[in-house]
Amino acid sequence: METAPLYNLIMRTLPITDREEINNILKACKTCWVAMADENVPYVLPMNFALDGDEIILHSAQHGRMWETIMKNPQICINWTLGEEIAWQDVKVGCSYRVKSKSVIVEGKSVIINDFDEKTRCLEKIMAQYSDREFKFSKPSVENVGILKVKIDKLSAKVFGAKAVTPWKS
Repeated sequence: METAPLYNLIMRTLPITDREEINNILKACKTCWVAMADENVPYVLPMNFALDGDEIILHSAQHGRMWETIMKNPQICINWTLGEEIAWQDVKVGCSYRVKSKSVIVEGKSVIINDFDEKTRCLEKIMAQYSDREFKFSKPSVENVGILKVKIDKLSAKVFGAKAVTPWKS
């Protein structure tokens, strides 16, 4: 295992490199935050999602600001954050406070899916993220939903608020 820089050890931010652990973080999350840019103007919104191997599936209406932005610039960044537990070393020292959480970031290019059968499969994957039930989708609902697939080009993950590991306190 590669040693993290001393600053990250002191600040209790450590990389997560195990893909199974990263996938488990994604599966535990209910919402992801999708960032995109329309000419140099950033835009972020919460979305439902599904993990499908090395791709992320997103769905939305086929119109609106997000859809228009994706049509112009398909490059997006997605964030998931799991956990928001407050911890501290000394209750009276502000800089000793931290939030214990895990975060995953994916960068990739979104592709619009138009094939009816593939859209149906993607909707089934998305619903499986949120429920064990089986769902049926009407023809109009499949035709009218927008489905995006994002191939994972870059993947990073970190744990925040991990136990302090420093030269003077291990």
